[in-house]
Amino acid sequence: MSLVEGEYYHIYNRGSGKSQIFLDDQDRDRFIKNLYLCNTVSKINFRRDIVEKKIDAWDFEREERIVSIGAWCLMPNHFHLYIFFRKGIAFVEGDEEERNAISTFMNKLCTSYTMYFNKKYKRSGSLFEGKFKSVHVKDEIQAKYLFSYIHLNPIKLIQSDWKEKGIIDQNTAINFLNSYKWSSCFDYQMKKRKENIIINKEDFPGPFLSKNDFEKELLEWVNPKENPF
Repeated sequence: MSLVEGEYYHIYNRGSGKSQIFLDDQDRDRFIKNLYLCNTVSKINFRRDIVEKKIDAWDFEREERIVSIGAWCLMPNHFHLYIFFRKGIAFVEGDEEERNAISTFMNKLCTSYTMYFNKKYKRSGSLFEGKFKSVHVKDEIQAKYLFSYIHLNPIKLIQSDWKEKGIIDQNTAINFLNSYKWSSCFDYQMKKRKENIIINKEDFPGPFLSKNDFEKELLEWVNPKENPF
């Protein structure tokens, strides 16, 4: 699939053989910090630029970002991203010819995390199931569904069949989402945290700019009858 500047995409990938890629909160924290740190035209080395300098990753001042991230979610064996392919990105890393911005970002993100994961767990080889997958978001209805789909995904952790059978206990599901910090749901609920810096709301216009609109839209999709993806 050709990725086009100025367009929106659902990007996702999972562990090789459906294996878990996040085994504890330290892993999840490292990945979301990489979401921020790898999203720049310059090269960043986590150990050299963050660990050895003893700085908070969220305080690191990046150069121009590669893509805009509108939503994200981590699950035990996969992740979801909603990405806008920004136009006219001027890469300064290396002397390569013009590259695809999304592919460049995803390569940086997955390579960096794989190196961390393999070192921590004393393993080698590929962590992810091949190249990332992408779905072109073509219209507003699909975009609205995608925002809700990404943020509702963690419900599978408490009810694995909710997308097929509907949510059994809606209050329990919503309370769980409100406590699940490994997605951008917190950021659209206007909860202040350092992770807010990952997303770029200005590039994702629509009904998600206020807390009330976001929660209303989320509830409308809480029992979807079919999955358009």
